[in-house]
Amino acid sequence: MKLIPTMKHLQYLVALAEYMHFGDAAGACNVTQSTLSTGIRDLEAVLGTPVAERTNRSVLLTPFGEQIVDMARGIIQSAEDMMDLASGTKAPLTGLVRLGVIPTIGPYLLPNALPKINDAYPKLELYLREDFTDRLLEELMAGRLDLLILALPYDMDGVESEILFEEDFVLACPAGHPLGKQIEIETDALTDEPLLLLEEAHCLRQHSLDACKLRDRHRGKGYEASSMNTLVQMVSMGLGLTLLPRMAVDAGVLHGLEIEIVPLSESSGRRQIGLVWRKTSARAEEFKLLGSMLSSNAAA
Repeated sequence: MKLIPTMKHLQYLVALAEYMHFGDAAGACNVTQSTLSTGIRDLEAVLGTPVAERTNRSVLLTPFGEQIVDMARGIIQSAEDMMDLASGTKAPLTGLVRLGVIPTIGPYLLPNALPKINDAYPKLELYLREDFTDRLLEELMAGRLDLLILALPYDMDGVESEILFEEDFVLACPAGHPLGKQIEIETDALTDEPLLLLEEAHCLRQHSLDACKLRDRHRGKGYEASSMNTLVQMVSMGLGLTLLPRMAVDAGVLHGLEIEIVPLSESSGRRQIGLVWRKTSARAEEFKLLGSMLSSNAAA
């Protein structure tokens, strides 16, 4: 019978390609460095050609090694999908689900939702990862995450998505600001205002500009924030105005601050909150079940 690489061989290769260091790759695989090194040599023996070049200070994949890494990732992902499919024949939402969420959603949606999900599905193990959208998508497609909660729309390939709910934006301005006295505000009134935004890595930045139809007209005033909490602190100091998603306001992000909020007019844009998973995932129905709980909690 023809020898073929084992799953462990492929996992070692993928880890080595990711970390480019035998010690770090071994740690990621929960094995000793000598075990991983031996596994890579065994893989090379099975394949009949080297996959890595070793020096005292670094590791380089050979051209052949680089060529088969993506194949190895695909095989590993298919095996994980097989396990997911098997778990789906049991009770729904049991076992591990690795969930990624962006910082402008996680702190405001999950604290109330997670206890209810835990009560409904006590055998579900949720591993949470908070990061920016592009990094979460990379982790999802690499098989290191199973499911994402993102703000949509966002340009994505190879995924399925389901909209959970939509939310509007409100204008936040310092107490006493003239715009704070209005019942609602048209976005044209913000064209020349000092609009404070999150840094470029946050998709909320572009969703806010889209909501105000200011993507092509807004010019930064030199102030940006790395988090929503910093953003509202800047508003309270009188440095400018900002747009906030309703979810964050309802969750108390303005608590203790002298800030007035004004709804945007009905003609303004909204952002969609959705679930995203790989097209190849065998747990789509389970994810939709989880999504129904998240959307129900948001509407409560």
